[in-house]
Amino acid sequence: MKKIFFNLILIFTIAFCAQTVSAQSYQTAAGLRFSYESGPSIKYFTTPNIALEGVLGFREKGLVFTGLFEIHQAAFNVDGLKFYYGAGAHIGGVGAGGYRVYNGDYRIYPNSSLLFGVDATIGLEYIIPNTPIAVSADLDPRIEVIRGPFFNLTPSIGVKYAFK
Repeated sequence: MKKIFFNLILIFTIAFCAQTVSAQSYQTAAGLRFSYESGPSIKYFTTPNIALEGVLGFREKGLVFTGLFEIHQAAFNVDGLKFYYGAGAHIGGVGAGGYRVYNGDYRIYPNSSLLFGVDATIGLEYIIPNTPIAVSADLDPRIEVIRGPFFNLTPSIGVKYAFK
């Protein structure tokens, strides 16, 4: 319970410190995301503040595709630093076995299973000045619907190459 409370405080603190962004410095970026489910990711801005992100995540005994709708804003008056938040969904598969989730519970899947759930994301992305490189750190809460319901919270970091 303390972890959930701390994470909520962190999320609201970041949200209130953010400002609206006037322009995004790239339209498309591709790279890698490192988390419980790690793999390639691609982000595409449909408007200067709105992005769609897809992640193909490889995990222990499984594979998951996550799609996210994100809203980006300038953060802390730092050039190149963006705060973002959003929501989406994931679908994938997992092999038979046991898995530990955020609150320490241990889930046992006796057979291969379909995974489907709803996701949220909140994080910061920094575009390194004079380079096409963007790095990010975020928290990704999710609710597993088919094999749940249960809540999971996954931190992640990413690095992307930005195409202008």
